[in-house]
Amino acid sequence: MGVGFEAWRPDRDAPSAGAEAAVRLPAGRYVPYRDRVSAPPAPPPPTGPPPPNRWQRARARWADRHALPRFGFWLLTSGATVIGVCALLYVLNGFVTGWTLAYEVMTGITSPADDTVRSPWCAWPLCLAGWAVVPAVIGAAAGYVITEQIQAHHARQLGDVLDELRRLAEQPGSPPGSSGSGQ
Repeated sequence: MGVGFEAWRPDRDAPSAGAEAAVRLPAGRYVPYRDRVSAPPAPPPPTGPPPPNRWQRARARWADRHALPRFGFWLLTSGATVIGVCALLYVLNGFVTGWTLAYEVMTGITSPADDTVRSPWCAWPLCLAGWAVVPAVIGAAAGYVITEQIQAHHARQLGDVLDELRRLAEQPGSPPGSSGSGQ
């Protein structure tokens, strides 16, 4: 080898924590520390199972549907079928008899036996769905919301409600609704 050149040894020539990033070798060359160190060790293999893919996440969400409220669960399971059949009937009648007439038959404005309806065989199921199914779904949704509100109020203890009423009755001041102007 050349005169005055000494091989670099990591056990002897590695810079300490406070040393510079480059060390001057006896031959007069600067070699950055990153070039003198071998490649960093490979990261350890991941532990545990791999993260779930889209299909597994979708299956887990579908399995969690039982945690939904009753109406939400029904809407995702049986309700989707009922609403899908109603939508299919409406689209079919829209193409066969016309969109305006399909709306009028579904809402009960026009009878499916009317002379303006070109295909009564198609309009009768839509009329029955509009007469029975749509109000039932809307009524079920309204009933569910009302039931949830009532149950939320029933969850309070009677003693708590009476204490609150007593506290409100003892508060001084004018009764609600009076303007205090003397008229």
